[in-house]
Amino acid sequence: MTQELATATPEPPAVGAHDAVLVANVHPPAWENPLPARRYNLVVVGAGTAGLVAAAGAAGLGARVALIERGRLGGDCLNYGCVPSKGIIRAARAVADVRGTGAFGIEIDGAVRVNFGAVMERMRRLRAAISHHDSAQRFRDLGVDLFLGQGRFTSPDTVAVGGATLRFAKACIATGARAASLPIPGLAEVGFLTNESVFSLTDLPPRLAVIGAGPIGCELAQTFARLGARVTLLEVGGRILSRAEAEAAALLHESMVHDGVQIRTGVTLDQVAAGDGGKEIRITVDGASATVVVDAILVGVGRAPNVEGLGLEAAGVEYDPRGGVHVDDYLRTTNRRIFAAGDIGSPFKFTHTADAQARIVLQNALFHGRARNSHLVVPWSIYTDPEIAHVGLDEHEAAARGLHSQTFTQPLAEVDRAILDGETRGYARVVVEEGSDRILGATVVARHAGEMISEITALMVAHKGLATLAQVIHPYPTQAEVLKRLGDAYNRTRLTPRVGRWLARWLAWTR
Repeated sequence: MTQELATATPEPPAVGAHDAVLVANVHPPAWENPLPARRYNLVVVGAGTAGLVAAAGAAGLGARVALIERGRLGGDCLNYGCVPSKGIIRAARAVADVRGTGAFGIEIDGAVRVNFGAVMERMRRLRAAISHHDSAQRFRDLGVDLFLGQGRFTSPDTVAVGGATLRFAKACIATGARAASLPIPGLAEVGFLTNESVFSLTDLPPRLAVIGAGPIGCELAQTFARLGARVTLLEVGGRILSRAEAEAAALLHESMVHDGVQIRTGVTLDQVAAGDGGKEIRITVDGASATVVVDAILVGVGRAPNVEGLGLEAAGVEYDPRGGVHVDDYLRTTNRRIFAAGDIGSPFKFTHTADAQARIVLQNALFHGRARNSHLVVPWSIYTDPEIAHVGLDEHEAAARGLHSQTFTQPLAEVDRAILDGETRGYARVVVEEGSDRILGATVVARHAGEMISEITALMVAHKGLATLAQVIHPYPTQAEVLKRLGDAYNRTRLTPRVGRWLARWLAWTR
């Protein structure tokens, strides 16, 4: 989406007994903040993934650590992102599998019925069970001084929270980002969902509009369609997943349409209004006006950094409301005492990136290390069906950097296990530097692409080339064998006509 972003909706209330367990773990109502130490080695503001990893790691190394959180520990990932979304994505995948059993010769008598309330209850139960890893009690037991409340910098080396002042040698800003919305006339008045509120639903909206065809929008549009909603996906741009490879996006587009999602791209969002039949979204497509009538609107158009209320000016930390805190390659802010990790200052807004950056902060803040953010090899995965996973550069990005590259692609339709599984929609593609097997990047489109991309990421981290994949014995039959085929494809390019003639002469001589 390209229209200007606006502030998102407030945090939703807890729902049911499982959410009560969640809140008791990650924001205990009766929690009493400790007395502050005279001075801390590290004060961490924000207890999402980056903040929790930094605080736990520093405490484990013997540092005196304070952790400040105004909301729920675990941040977006546990409460509103990775954990709950994957819980309902898995349920939706089960529905699709049952409906598709006819292709395997299995007949199901009667309709497949989805108990949406039970789907959401399962998700909340599992989220609550996982939440003890991020609990306030666990971090107190680790030796971290946990302060619940709004933290605000009051000077270059102090933070105020709950009436106390914490002095620090070093600090880490890890306040993350929140769901953003679009300033469409009437949207705020009519009401909308984001990933921060959609997981509080107990009833399935019969008709759902999803605004934004990025990763969040595509994941949830496909999921709700599989769970029984009539979903319309609206995207301002010319196609879904504008940052993914065009071929990968086209395969997913086809899959989503098969699941019943109506996709409309190139849309101008003119107005939202309450009508007699539901919420009316008035749009323009190719110069023609149209109205989409739905029961609920889900906005998934990106993330806005949580920089408000932190007193960054008093700390001498430069930032902007859209891009977040400014950091250098060592994750230092403009105040050399203060570092930042995770979504608050990174264009890669992934849980695993936040984790990796927190480890950089530990090295650089506590031990005067020189670990660089630019040295991270960051894969990502979109958890649709099929999944789309990527690491490094694609061929267009390589060309933009002036790199000459060669591309190898293997379709899943040629892999035995994918054929047997009925999961042939997809491919694996690797881009190497021309004249060598040095891997510049890779894309995998497959049902379990997120599980497969790490094999290529490991090679890149270890500075091993594509030829190495040809040497790796994969169990047969597996879908990951598609990666070995990429290595074989590269090796075949080494058999030049000259080498072929030499081998032919050698074999003739040795007969």
